[in-house]
Amino acid sequence: MNSASPSSACSCLTWRASSIVPVQLGFNHSTNYKSSPRRLQIACSSSSSSSDPLLVKAAKGEPVSRPPAWMMRQAGRYMAVYRKLAEKYPSFRERSETTDLIVEISLQPWEAFHPDGVIIFSDILTPLPAFGVPFDIEEVRGPVIQSPIRSEEGLKALHPIELEKLQFVGDSLRILRHEVEGRAAVLGFVGAPWTIATYIVEGGTTRTYTNIKSMCHKAPQVLRALLLHLTKAISDYIVFQVESGAHCIQIFDSWGGQLPPDMWDRWSKPYIEEIVNTVKNKCPETPLVLYINGNGGLLERMKGTGVDVIGLDWTVDMEDGRKRLGSGISVQGNVDPAYLFSPLPALTDEIQRVVRCAGPRGHILNLGHGVLVGTPEEAVAHFFEVARSLEFSTPQGHVVEEPKLVV
Repeated sequence: MNSASPSSACSCLTWRASSIVPVQLGFNHSTNYKSSPRRLQIACSSSSSSSDPLLVKAAKGEPVSRPPAWMMRQAGRYMAVYRKLAEKYPSFRERSETTDLIVEISLQPWEAFHPDGVIIFSDILTPLPAFGVPFDIEEVRGPVIQSPIRSEEGLKALHPIELEKLQFVGDSLRILRHEVEGRAAVLGFVGAPWTIATYIVEGGTTRTYTNIKSMCHKAPQVLRALLLHLTKAISDYIVFQVESGAHCIQIFDSWGGQLPPDMWDRWSKPYIEEIVNTVKNKCPETPLVLYINGNGGLLERMKGTGVDVIGLDWTVDMEDGRKRLGSGISVQGNVDPAYLFSPLPALTDEIQRVVRCAGPRGHILNLGHGVLVGTPEEAVAHFFEVARSLEFSTPQGHVVEEPKLVV
C-alpha cells in the first residue's frame, strides 16, 4: 500500500507494506472444566502493572506497540464450532449459565483467532434472577419477562443481588483468566440500568419503548426506584466479576441511544455515573468501557460518566469522535461489521483507516457493533491478522513526538 497523502488529521501516520499471514481456523479445545478450577481470587488492584495485557494498557492510555483488538459478539453463531455445540445444547440459558459451556464457547474465538480480549460468553440479562426478576428466552420472541415491573407493587419482587446464584460466572472468569495466562485480557460485561430497566418494564424486547418512556412522566418515582435498585445490583456484579478475574468491564447501554440526549442525561447518565464511582472506589485500576448503540449524539455526555473508554459505533467517524472527545480518554471501535462481508483488501484498508484516525494512544480496535450472523470466519481471521501486523514505531532523535504507525 502506498503512503497516503496527508489530507486529514488521520492521515498523518506513515505506512509500510506488509504481508498478512493466513490463520488456520478451527477449534480443538478438549479440556474438561467440570472439576473445580484452581481457586483464583483476585483483589481489586489499586495500582497499574507493567504485566497488564495489551488491551488494558491501551484502555488506560499507556504506550502500546500496536492497537489491541477484539470483537463484540466474537463468540457466537457465525462460527461453525459454536453452531455444532448449540445443536447439542439448544437452550441459550444452558449454554450461558453452565460453567463448562461458558468457558468452551468463550475460548472458541481465542483458539481460532487469538484476539487481545477474551470476553465471557454471557448475557446482560443473566443476573436478573439473582435479584428477583425471572426471565425466559424464547426462540422467536427472544427474552421474555412474564411479570413486567410498572408499579410500586411490582417493585416488591426485587431484593439485593445474591451473587452466590451467579457462581457460574465467577468460576468461568477464574478459569478463563487461568487459560489465557496473561496473553489476552479477560473481559466481563453488564447492562446499564436504563437498558436493563427497558427489558424489565417492557417485558422483553421492544421497537417502540412506549411503556418505559411513558413511565418517565406517568410513574417517575417507580422508574427511579427501579433504576436505583439496578444501579446497586450492577455495581456489586461488576466488582464480583473483577474479583473473579475480569481485567476490564464493558457497560452496554444498548438502548440508551433510543433516548433524546436530555432524557439520557436524566434517566441513564446519573445511574451509570454512580456505578462508575462505586467501582472506581473499590477497583480503581479496572478500566471501564461504555458502549451505546447509536451514540453519535451522546459522545460528550458519555465522557462525563467517568468511564475510561468510549465505544464508538460505526456511524461515528473515528476522526470526528476523537476531536469531540478530546485527549484524556480512550476509544474503542469502530469498523462497520458489514466490512467483514467485503473483499479482504477493502477490509484491510478500513482497519488501517480507523487505526490511523484513532491515533497511537488509547485505542482498542473493534467493530462498531457485534459480529453479524453469517460473517465469514476467514474475514474475522483476517481482521485479527491485520491488527497484529500493525506497529507503532518510536521516533528517533531528541524531538518528542507521538509514535507513528507502520504496517
